[in-house]
Amino acid sequence: MKLASLKHRRDGQLIVVNQALSHYADASHIAPTLQAALDNWKICQPLLESLYLQLEAGEINGEVFSPSHCASPLPRAYQWIDGSAYVNHVELVRKARNAEMPDSFWIDPLMYQGGSDAFLGPRDAIQITDEQWGIDFEAELAVIVDDVPMGVSEHDAAKHIQLLMLVNDVSLRNLIPAELAKGFGFFQSKPSSAFSPVAVTPAMLGDQWRNGKVHLPLKVTLNNEVVGEPNAGVDMTFNFPQLIAHAALSRPLCAGTIIGSGTVSNLDRSNGSCCLAEVRMLETISHGKPSTEFMRFGDRVEIEMLNTQGESIFGKIDQSVKPFNVK
Repeated sequence: MKLASLKHRRDGQLIVVNQALSHYADASHIAPTLQAALDNWKICQPLLESLYLQLEAGEINGEVFSPSHCASPLPRAYQWIDGSAYVNHVELVRKARNAEMPDSFWIDPLMYQGGSDAFLGPRDAIQITDEQWGIDFEAELAVIVDDVPMGVSEHDAAKHIQLLMLVNDVSLRNLIPAELAKGFGFFQSKPSSAFSPVAVTPAMLGDQWRNGKVHLPLKVTLNNEVVGEPNAGVDMTFNFPQLIAHAALSRPLCAGTIIGSGTVSNLDRSNGSCCLAEVRMLETISHGKPSTEFMRFGDRVEIEMLNTQGESIFGKIDQSVKPFNVK
């Protein structure tokens, strides 16, 4: 099943989208928003699944689906938690700011709580005040959970994963060092994130969803040139159940909580990278200094994942960078 939210008021209008991402059916009679559906998932999920099957079989007339009309599947969420499950990426990015990586990072996940009150839609512009802030994209996967009890085990955490999405976790790299030096973590350096047009159930990934990981390449293109296509299932140190259990160690997670994987990264560098900070660090290692610039106004980034048949699973995140004029 594939779900999306048309832009409508603050929390969108829930729709069901067919597998080909060509048509949709209004699902607001089942639940007005995706958050409302997640709040009552045991009742809403089978009804939404039935509607999806009717749409897929052509039993109902669907409307033409356009990602440009979509908000994030959850236009705002009660909680957005981003991990760093690809520890080799963490190691490279820390080298970029001359910070050593503790050995504990290989056994204890990194995680921060990001802003979740104003997500960007998959076609919304990345608006930034100053391009000297070091504008970077970060291509990731994320899961949406139902209600997760505090202290959940890794085994039981897997049962709470209801939907998956793609993420562009935008970072302002030149603001990060001074901010982290304060000891309180990211804030100004993490503007609004964007999510894929649709969120999908794990079943939509078939055999490529196993062991709490998605075993498919995540393709990132900048200004029509492929930056990277690393496999999301390779070199993922902590899988999604482990990230959920870590987040729920000392508190429950409410339905609609989003947990991100962190930037997808492979040790095999021939697969490229999912962020410019990693590209620049690899250039520094090879040539003594980076040659790739961070994004500028007018640049365009695209993030997409295809299944083994070459079909888009989540739809494409397609964003341009534009200046934001402070009033």
